[in-house]
Amino acid sequence: MNKWWPYARLAAAVLGLAAIIRQFSLAVGNALAAETPWASHIPTVVANFFSYFTILSNLIAAVVLIIAAIWMLRTRHSMAPEPAWLATLLLCASTYMIVTGIVYNLLLRNIAIAGISDVWTNETLHVIIPLFLLADVLFAPRRRALPWVAMLTAAAFPIVWAVYTLIRANFIIGPAHGNHYWYPYPFLDPNIQGGYGGVVGYIIGIAAAIIGVAALVIWMGRRRGIRSRGVRDPISESRAV
Repeated sequence: MNKWWPYARLAAAVLGLAAIIRQFSLAVGNALAAETPWASHIPTVVANFFSYFTILSNLIAAVVLIIAAIWMLRTRHSMAPEPAWLATLLLCASTYMIVTGIVYNLLLRNIAIAGISDVWTNETLHVIIPLFLLADVLFAPRRRALPWVAMLTAAAFPIVWAVYTLIRANFIIGPAHGNHYWYPYPFLDPNIQGGYGGVVGYIIGIAAAIIGVAALVIWMGRRRGIRSRGVRDPISESRAV
């Protein structure tokens, strides 16, 4: 697996980037064809596009997968575990993509995508890449065991993104309806959720999911990292007794 896994990572990264580029072309194309000034303002459309957690997470995942693949190819003759900095990047990318897949399929699956997304791009960004990152957690060779405190690193970006989204929202005119606000997802829109109380509930739930998924990724890395280095696991041995 050490021989071909870097190529699987590269293939997943290329697929994810292709879906992002296609999605971006659709967003810009719709803006160019729009007749209203708020829907045709290209800088706002571009900024909105890169304000989606899905897009940012997939970009992070693609970059991290490329870096991880290059590292594996450069060290192909070694079985040493990945360096801590790379393990941390993979933790973040895996956490964000797995949470993206969970949130999409629980909260956003029924939103119409006609005219704003292709089926293949939508499924790639919300299902295929999350599943690949999950497989990477479970099967990628040479994983390093990270300390539990790494969960805080994984939680930093989503917190910054949520704060940015809620502050920026009221300074943007929504391209679809011309409202004097724009939220990338309906569960963040207080006008839909009956106020900020409902939004806070969703944010807390998603934050818990991020922490939980990060903990599971670290736990799996610690289990697989121990085994890959051939070190005895005293926890498992004590349970067996």
